[in-house]
Amino acid sequence: MKLLITGLNGTLAPQLSRAAAGMGAEVIAWDRAAIDPQDAAACASWLNEVRPDAIAHLAMGSADWAQRLAAHAAESGKPFVFTSTAMVFHHEPDGPHAPADQPNAQDDYGKYKRACEQAVLQAYPGACVARIGWQIDPVQAGNNMLMALDAWQVRDGHVAVSQDWRPACSFMSDTAQALIKLLQNRTSGVVHLDSNAQEGHSFDRIVAAMKLAFCRDAWRLHVTQDYRHDQRLTGGDGLMPPLSARLIFPSGGGLIT
Repeated sequence: MKLLITGLNGTLAPQLSRAAAGMGAEVIAWDRAAIDPQDAAACASWLNEVRPDAIAHLAMGSADWAQRLAAHAAESGKPFVFTSTAMVFHHEPDGPHAPADQPNAQDDYGKYKRACEQAVLQAYPGACVARIGWQIDPVQAGNNMLMALDAWQVRDGHVAVSQDWRPACSFMSDTAQALIKLLQNRTSGVVHLDSNAQEGHSFDRIVAAMKLAFCRDAWRLHVTQDYRHDQRLTGGDGLMPPLSARLIFPSGGGLIT
């Protein structure tokens, strides 16, 4: 299978590329320096030349670009996955959020992702929109929860962790495997990928478990109630392993003293 993946200079796409190549797929990258995503004619010509069997659109870019990629996949019914975000949901009304819930983002990033979702599904009803949460990985640069927490400790001298936030989050390797399954199964519609969906761990407990798992002895955890949101993305049963498959959460609480 020839799999076109956009966003290979980003965070999650390299994980997806490695996972797909490990399963025998030929990965094709989108080179923005060679093909301008905003040049509709150039995009169409290049896509017709490389003829991918499936497309995974993970890159940041305009809704128009997302729509053109989805429309190309729709022409021959190719599997297509677009990665969106839990940020399409505002914290009011509170979650957990189901795939059928109406996105109501109030920040620019959430609104942008919602516009891309709409463009993709309008162009190709058979496309899959996979909403994901914050991603965790031991080494991957980019929008990685572990690296962000390291930066908070350096910047503030502590890591602020709200006990009133139940975030959508998963390990990148698990998300990559789930995206491959969505492509293989030709899944359509909105799908939620969240390893915290069922267990519902609060942010303070997740960070405390990560501190143990990744030997971050320098982290000083400062528990707050600064952010209240059950951000979990439900409805993806069976697609993602729970966080407890990756992290140790002692029973009865007590991870933070």
